[in-house]
Amino acid sequence: MDKIVLLAKQPGITSFTSLYNVKRAFNTTKVGHTGTLDNFAQGLLVVCTGRLTKLAGNIIEFDKSYKAVIRFGSETDTLDYEGEVVKEACLPDEETVRKVVASFVGEQEQKPPVFSAIHVDGKRASELVRKGVEVELPSRKICVYSADILDMEIDSNGDVQACLIDFSVSKGTYIRCLARDIGKACGSAAHLIGLYRTKIGNFEIEDSAGFSLLPSFDIKTCKQFAEQKKLKAMADDKLLQEQIIQTSRDFDEETAKLCGFYVLHLKDNQSEQDFRFGRPLHKSFFTEKVHIQNTQDIFAVFTKDNLFCGLLECKDFEKQYLGYKMVIQTIDTNSSI
Repeated sequence: MDKIVLLAKQPGITSFTSLYNVKRAFNTTKVGHTGTLDNFAQGLLVVCTGRLTKLAGNIIEFDKSYKAVIRFGSETDTLDYEGEVVKEACLPDEETVRKVVASFVGEQEQKPPVFSAIHVDGKRASELVRKGVEVELPSRKICVYSADILDMEIDSNGDVQACLIDFSVSKGTYIRCLARDIGKACGSAAHLIGLYRTKIGNFEIEDSAGFSLLPSFDIKTCKQFAEQKKLKAMADDKLLQEQIIQTSRDFDEETAKLCGFYVLHLKDNQSEQDFRFGRPLHKSFFTEKVHIQNTQDIFAVFTKDNLFCGLLECKDFEKQYLGYKMVIQTIDTNSSI
C-alpha cells in the first residue's frame, strides 16, 4: 500500500525498530522514515510506504518542532545523558537562562555533533569517532523560529538545574547542539536528558498512531527515565563483565595446535622463570626435542602445568636456533615460582 503513516516512537528504542509494526500492518518491507530520532528520544516519525517512499527526501526537508529537557552543570561527548561527561561547570541563574534562550531565536551557524549520522568520506561520523578517528564537521546555517521556556527546575540557591523548552526549528537543526550552545552561552555546561518531537511540517504528534502510549514528557519524568537507564546500563555492564571473567579461558594446547603451532613444554620451575624473563634460550629448557622443520614454524611454549608462556620463532634454520616472538611475563599466582 502507498501510504503516509504518522508514528509515535517510544523512548529507548531505535527509529528502525519502530518501523516493525508498520511493516507488519501493511505486510510490506518497502518502508522508509523521513528523519530518525535518537534512541532516548520520543515523538513523531513520518513513515512512507510503498511507492510513497520516493517522497521521503522531500518530507525530510520540512521544519520541525521539539520539546527538550536540558540539564545544566555538565556536558557529555554525545551531548545527551547516554554519553560520558567531558565538562562540568557551575549552574546558571534563572535570569541568565531566560535571556540566553531568547537570544537563540533567529538564524545562526551550528556545529553538528560528531556523534551523528553525518557522513565523512563515506562513513558515519559517529562510527569514525568510536574508532578513535578525530572528526571535524563544518558548521551549517540553521534557524530557530521560536524557543519558549515551559518549565524550570530551580534549586535553593536560585540556580537552574534543568529547563523544559519548546523549540521550532529549520531542517538540519540538532537540538543536542542547541543544549550544548545554550549551556556555554549561560557560562555553564549542558546536555539533553529528554527529547520529544511534536511536529514535522503539517504533521502533528497528536494525530499519530501510538500517541496515547507515549509517556508523559516533563522534567521530572525525563530525569527519572535518564537515571533508570543509566542504572540499568551500569547493572547490565556489571553482569556482562562478571560473565566475561567467568567464561574467559586460557590459551591452551588444543588452540595452539589449531593455530598451526608446535607445542613445547618447560621442564621445571627454573626453566619457566628463565623463559618468562627472556633469558638466553637453551634446548635443555624443554621436555621435548626441539626440531625446526620450516623457517615459518612457530612454537607455543607451556609450563609443565600446561599454562601458556609465549611463542618462539625460527631465527636460524641451519643452526636450528629459536628466538622469542612473544613472552607472557606474568607468573601465575598459583605457580610455585
